[in-house]
Amino acid sequence: MIHPTAVIHPKAQVDSTVTVGPYAIIDEGVSIGAQCVVGPHVHLTGHTTIGAGNRFHTGCVIGDEPQDLKYKGDPTRVRIGERNVFREHVTVNRSSKLDEDTVIGSNCLLMANSHVGHNSVVGNHVIIANGAALGGHVVVQDRVFISGNCLVHQFCRIGTLAMMQGGSAISMDLPPYCIVHRVNELVGLNAVGLRRAGISSAERTEVKRLYHLLFRSGLKFSAAVEEARKMAIGQPARALVEFVATPSKRGYCADTGVRRASTSDIEAVE
Repeated sequence: MIHPTAVIHPKAQVDSTVTVGPYAIIDEGVSIGAQCVVGPHVHLTGHTTIGAGNRFHTGCVIGDEPQDLKYKGDPTRVRIGERNVFREHVTVNRSSKLDEDTVIGSNCLLMANSHVGHNSVVGNHVIIANGAALGGHVVVQDRVFISGNCLVHQFCRIGTLAMMQGGSAISMDLPPYCIVHRVNELVGLNAVGLRRAGISSAERTEVKRLYHLLFRSGLKFSAAVEEARKMAIGQPARALVEFVATPSKRGYCADTGVRRASTSDIEAVE
């Protein structure tokens, strides 16, 4: 199950059920759980802990040094959960600080050539499509979909069930359930994602009302948040309010009033 050309440090902790392909390199500080598959030319390095059932396709580099000029060689870490798929040439950098880790949750799909920067935290059931790049210190909550070639500025947050359309970019926080296109422009709610997540019709209606209030009412944002606190009843609505009520380092994406017709993933907010 370990190809003879693979290079595995004798102090690396590799479960006996792990498969390692040709020319893979596993360095000293790496720990790999059961039933993982490490493909050809994969490099697992740094202080990287990997749970069970992960698959690393050809050319992934996981746990290498952060791309941060302030980094001085500390033994910082990457933590990866279970049952994730890392497609060809995915890169995940370890953190730049000893008191923070770079974290990937469980059941995520990181498609070819995507990148997760240092100190980023990615939740569960997240999809990051081909060529998408997360800067350092980004937080991605559960069930987010980041489409191909999207860009996420450092220190941004992306709320649960949010979606980035292909080629879009954010330098501000993207609230839960929202869809963004172009640069920082909200275009409605991820209706398909909300339904698939089992959120009821009544809860979706409440979220839609909050979206109107927060992003289309014309109120000053702080005032809209205070009004939203009075409206939120169901758990999905509370999650949206809690997200936007949290002080932001980057500010929040805004709805410009532009709608994109006949797109199945967008529910126009009338």
